[in-house]
Amino acid sequence: MDDLNDLVTGMNATCAAVAGLFFLRFWRQTADRLFASFAAAFWLLSVHWIGLGLTSPQYEFRPLLYGIRLVASLLILAAIIDKNRVKRSTS
Repeated sequence: MDDLNDLVTGMNATCAAVAGLFFLRFWRQTADRLFASFAAAFWLLSVHWIGLGLTSPQYEFRPLLYGIRLVASLLILAAIIDKNRVKRSTS
C-alpha cells in the first residue's frame, strides 16, 4: 500500500508542476498577473506534494508542510480577487 501512496503522491506533484508550466505559458502570452499567480501557486503545491512524499507520516513537523498548501490557496484567492477588482477611472 505504501508503494501506491508514493505513486499517487508523485503523480500529484507532477501534475501540479505541469499545470504551473501551462499557466506560465499563458502568462508569457498575455502578461496577465492571474496566470503568473496561478503558476506560482501550482508550483508551491508541487513542492508540498514532494515534501509529503519525502517525509514519513511519523515526522513531527510534517503538518507544517500544509502551510505551503495554505499559502498556495491564499495566492490563488488573492489573484482571483485582484482580477475581479473594479478598476476606477482617473477622470
